[in-house]
Amino acid sequence: MNLRVVRTAREIRGAVSQARQSGQSIGLVPTMGALHQGHGALIERARAESGCVIVSIFVNPLQFDRKDDYERYARTFPADLEFCRERGVDLVFAPDVAEVYPGDQRVYVDAPSLSEHLCGKYRPGHFRGVATVVAKLFNLVQPDRAYFGEKDAQQLAIIQALVTDLNFPIVIVPVPTVREHDGLALSSRNARLNPKERRSAAAVYRALRAAENNLGAGASAAKEAAIAVLQQEPTIRVEYFEIVDPETLHPVEGIRGPVRIAAAVWAGETRLIDNIYSAGTGRPIP
Repeated sequence: MNLRVVRTAREIRGAVSQARQSGQSIGLVPTMGALHQGHGALIERARAESGCVIVSIFVNPLQFDRKDDYERYARTFPADLEFCRERGVDLVFAPDVAEVYPGDQRVYVDAPSLSEHLCGKYRPGHFRGVATVVAKLFNLVQPDRAYFGEKDAQQLAIIQALVTDLNFPIVIVPVPTVREHDGLALSSRNARLNPKERRSAAAVYRALRAAENNLGAGASAAKEAAIAVLQQEPTIRVEYFEIVDPETLHPVEGIRGPVRIAAAVWAGETRLIDNIYSAGTGRPIP
């Protein structure tokens, strides 16, 4: 199977039209490149469910709140192409910035109620940038299904709302987080960690599990148990650790049902996020 790379709106629309004419369904895996096995899980799921698998590779400047973070973001296009080829991807859509943003962006997609907590609180404008570029990709590719990892739970919730509220005829397929042997969630940013930071970063998953194990004592006690785990690692600085309603993403106090336990930490100069979903085992708290 030959992997085709397209770079313009005209090319991707033509390629999708051709695939549809041959009776294929379209599966889209949106990425910013620097592909790893977490992306691999998305591609493999798409390959199993779609006739034509498209991976987009685009480092979106609109979602970065710091210019240096955008400039430092790993760009490994030749390796990414080989990664896609090995997994049977049909098309890689790799536009440049001018193709996606041909002029000043005047219209944005935003989800204020879903972005006011967790990462959105610390990265103003980030999710507006994410939702806007995803809407653009959906319009350009018009897939039947699009695949997103549960590691970015807030992003996933916003994209699900985007599709529902703006009537996109697309099924959003969540794919479970892929982890290293010690629980660290796979991320393109992990490559920035030095050996000491990498060892410390495994504490994030242990902290999430510590919180889950203490949900019966209430949200505050669960968070305290998690913070105690993270405080044992001197290279870790906690940005937030929250227990939220999995639908609204608003923090909860009483554990009355399912929750999402989410964290963002800094390991040295690298920001890491992770989360787990829990059915909730705590007693209701007034």
